Amino acid sequence: MLVPVLVVLVLIDTDAASYAAAAVFVIGGLSDGLDGYLARRHEMTTRTGMWLDPLSDKLLVAAAVISLVIVDRFPLWAAVIIVVREVAVTVLRAIRGSQGESMPASGIAKAKTASQLLAVTLYLLPLDSWADGIKLVTLVVAVVFTVASGIDYFVPLRRRAQPRAGASA
Repeated sequence: MLVPVLVVLVLIDTDAASYAAAAVFVIGGLSDGLDGYLARRHEMTTRTGMWLDPLSDKLLVAAAVISLVIVDRFPLWAAVIIVVREVAVTVLRAIRGSQGESMPASGIAKAKTASQLLAVTLYLLPLDSWADGIKLVTLVVAVVFTVASGIDYFVPLRRRAQPRAGASA
């Protein structure tokens, strides 16, 4: 529900709106994490929740980076990598979910989420040029985790699909 509010605030592109967008983004990220934690702790997980929880995180991040690209405050190359990975993993989750399989987040995927949330928050804030290096380094770390976690989701599938040595085909 916060995604449209976030997009509008980013597109307004004033300092006040940027601070508000960063606050909305952080609240969205924290509430998503808290929701998942509480569901697991109280054993209240559902198949729908296991699918919607990661989807809401992906929508929040994708909406923020696409909106920031539109107002020329986020590198296009990073947005493409982030959005393509999120779409690919979402499609993979949907396919595997339709086959009755779940895809819990790995440790590297959780690091990816945390690094993306930090990097995007820095780009949402109206920081002066002194922060450009910090923002870029944080973004590069987030992109590395994004690519690595995407590989982590897809490589095991390829290994499983390949016949084992000595197995009949």
